[in-house]
Order: sequence, then C-alpha cells, then structure tokens
Amino acid sequence: MKNNPEKKKTRLPEVARVIRSKNAGPFELTFDIIFRDKASYSEFRRRDVLSRETISSLFRIPGGDIHSIVYFDLVNAIKFTIRRAVPSGCPGDSDIYGAQQHAPLLTLEW
Repeated sequence: MKNNPEKKKTRLPEVARVIRSKNAGPFELTFDIIFRDKASYSEFRRRDVLSRETISSLFRIPGGDIHSIVYFDLVNAIKFTIRRAVPSGCPGDSDIYGAQQHAPLLTLEW
C-alpha cells in the first residue's frame, strides 16, 4: 500500500513576516510582502502564486488596475501596486490611509 497523504497548503501569513498595504499617492495602493526566509520566498515566486490573475481575483479588480508586481530577491520581498477604486479622502473612501486593504492577502494559500 502506497502512503500518499495530501500535502497541506501553505498560507501566506505562515511564511511572511510582513503583509501590509498603504497609499501610494491619492490614486494608488501599494502592498508589501516580506518573507521570513529565502526558501519560502523562492517557492512562492517559483510557483508564480502572486500572478496578475491571482491579484485580480483576490481584490476583485480588473487586470488593468494592477500597475506593477516587483520582486526584490535580495530581501525576500514582493511589492505590487493597484489603482484605488475611490481616491483617498473622497466620498465613499473607507480607508483614507490604505492601511487595511491587505486583508485579502491573509487568505492566500498555495
């Protein structure tokens, strides 16, 4: 009999030291993910977990609203920037500093 247990999925908060969001001016939000170690970062990047499609799905935005995804290998970090749905401080804005917008990343598994 072959032993083949299902591999447990990894959740981003288990391997990231920092997951945060903030304003990048009044019209954009930027997100930072800093991994605890090189191995986790490398595996996350190798699997292309944070693709445009993933970001689009997590944040329920069109792909065209994703401005950039940048990998910083030296410090095991990823930064991406998206267009804000509502400019900072305008009527309808629920988070003027953009500091609470990273929540969908807390559910990311691979």
